[in-house]
Amino acid sequence: MAKKLGVLLLVLSALLACVRLSAQNGGQIIRLDPALDALVPVDAHIEKVADGFGFVEGPVWVHTSKPGYLLFSDIPANVINKWTPDGKVSVFLAKSGFAGDDPGDAGYQMNNGHTNVTLYGSNGITLDKQGRVTYVQHGDRGVMRLEKDGKRTVLAGRYEGKRLNSPNDLVYKSDGSLYFTDPPFGLRKLADDPKKELPYAGVFLLAKGKLQLIIKDLQAPNGIAFSPDEKYLYVNDSFTKKYWRYEVQPDGTVANAKLFMDMSSSKEDGVPDGIKIDQKGNLYGAGPGGVWVLSLEGKHLGTIKPTENPANLAWGDDDAKTLYFTAVTGLYRLHVNIPGIRP
Repeated sequence: MAKKLGVLLLVLSALLACVRLSAQNGGQIIRLDPALDALVPVDAHIEKVADGFGFVEGPVWVHTSKPGYLLFSDIPANVINKWTPDGKVSVFLAKSGFAGDDPGDAGYQMNNGHTNVTLYGSNGITLDKQGRVTYVQHGDRGVMRLEKDGKRTVLAGRYEGKRLNSPNDLVYKSDGSLYFTDPPFGLRKLADDPKKELPYAGVFLLAKGKLQLIIKDLQAPNGIAFSPDEKYLYVNDSFTKKYWRYEVQPDGTVANAKLFMDMSSSKEDGVPDGIKIDQKGNLYGAGPGGVWVLSLEGKHLGTIKPTENPANLAWGDDDAKTLYFTAVTGLYRLHVNIPGIRP
């Protein structure tokens, strides 16, 4: 009897260990098409590398120095954080989205699964050709560049005399032109907020000191990315849950919008958000239930599902073959086969 009880306890202990292991892993990968295996290894697993944040967004890998590091926004904390491969997190830039002391009624409020938070800090981050950090702000409703000496330069804050809504994400074209989305997510009442001055949520192009509105028929433009050859610009709409592809014109503007992916029928939580593209042109985009992996033709190959809904992502490490995810309160990563396009 004692021997049987001992065996039973060993089995129970093993089962409990498996439960802990399952609870600690970073999520799951849903494979919908065999073609996904060429992009995401069959033995790949999602790993959580940091957590405990308010709401994280806008990651970018800085690879100008070895071994490199990841920058990402914690929007409620109003900071840009720095994560290094040894697992350490430190504040890279304070007051990154709102320069004042009291945000008042700035920033949309939500529950992050643990507590109520206010989204008034910085969001998307990228690097220009000189390696300078460029980022967008919810609270101060602008686009900023951090100079090498630590000073901050306002790149955009108004269009035709009216304040921008709350720039959300951004991407540089190889010629130095900057494209960014401007939904109302940094406004307390979103599109109905009395502080909203523009009658639309636009996509803007900043080139040679001139700010142009290039898209204004989306409800909430969010993620934005170029194809590898820069012939196409991808933009998604969080409210309608659709991804659009535009043809980039010689002058940098866009035309011939084409519906690339409609996610509106999904019953999963989450909305379209950050987009990143690998060097073969496959698209990795936040959406309902996780990061949707889409082929060049717009076929849904699979979904990468961290344990929290991902908001944005970045290609990291020396070979750009590690995908880092910001997902609500945690930071995750996944090793892939095809390197990504990064600043």
